[in-house]
Amino acid sequence: MPGAVATIGADVSPVVVGVAGPDGMPLRADAIFRIQSMTKTVTAVAALQLVERGGIGLDDSVEPWLPELAERRVLRHPSAGLDDTVPADRAITLRDLLTNQSGYGVIPIDSPLQRAIAAAGLEPTNLPADRGAQEWLEALATLPLAHQPGRGWRYHLSFGILGILLGRIAGVPATELLRTSVFEPAGMRDTGFRVPADQAHRLLPAYRRSGSGLDEVEPAGGGFHSGPAPFDESHSELVSTVADYHAFLRALLDGRLIGPELLQQLRTDQVDAEVKTPDSFFPGFWDGTGWGFGASVVTDGPHRGRFGWSGGFGTDYYVDPDGTICIVMTQVEMDEQIFGLLAELQQLPG
Repeated sequence: MPGAVATIGADVSPVVVGVAGPDGMPLRADAIFRIQSMTKTVTAVAALQLVERGGIGLDDSVEPWLPELAERRVLRHPSAGLDDTVPADRAITLRDLLTNQSGYGVIPIDSPLQRAIAAAGLEPTNLPADRGAQEWLEALATLPLAHQPGRGWRYHLSFGILGILLGRIAGVPATELLRTSVFEPAGMRDTGFRVPADQAHRLLPAYRRSGSGLDEVEPAGGGFHSGPAPFDESHSELVSTVADYHAFLRALLDGRLIGPELLQQLRTDQVDAEVKTPDSFFPGFWDGTGWGFGASVVTDGPHRGRFGWSGGFGTDYYVDPDGTICIVMTQVEMDEQIFGLLAELQQLPG
């Protein structure tokens, strides 16, 4: 990687290592990063706020707000043909979305459903969104579920649905809900779906490693997150800074965003053992790991109780039971080297 900004401790103290890119562009402590799947914890907190306010219950059906997902069909088995289905036993709930158990998500084996997800342009990638939220949801709704709601685990797509759901429950665009309910209370001045024009110089380039080095896939100060929103991006992911994300986690731990009961659930494994099948994600994922609400949870070993998650362009955070927060942000797409770096960070004393 060219460089990273990181912090570890109860308080934020950003450390800059390296440069912004192979051309030697300086890296700033307040650089803006594409945080990709670290967005999941943020949207989970916004959803839990709606639960606390009585807007929706954890086990309520999402169908009143998302009629596109009514009367789901479910594959008879994971490798079945797309028309080999049975009716869903029940509706998808908010809890299903928060725990990646809706039936929509990554299919890690070749199958008709996996190929259909890819053909529809719905495979999780680091590429920016290519269509608006409504069009994305309608494309997803044409596909069957991989498993009955709540009886399997598939990564990622549930949180695109969750972003759309938030706006529909609140009656305002998801970007506005996040701003008023999370960003402003936590003091996250540089977090959002868009980078203001006068701050675009702080948005880093993003890279993918190739045989010849690092290939730029998103330019400095430009790309999807710059300029006016091209469409409703409720299903998209955020940009942020190390200081902003630390402020979010600090506000979360201090009880300024959600109460202690839901915070405890967020950071506790919510996935039953029978759902943690080897074919649900990459090999070994479930070894000593669970999933709470929008974050993974360490369930065994010296770091038991730690929660956190990563983003596809090489960003990562974790929070230890004692309140220690570790955040590292790069802008290199996840590969063996970045995974190795993050694995080393996970071994730091907690």
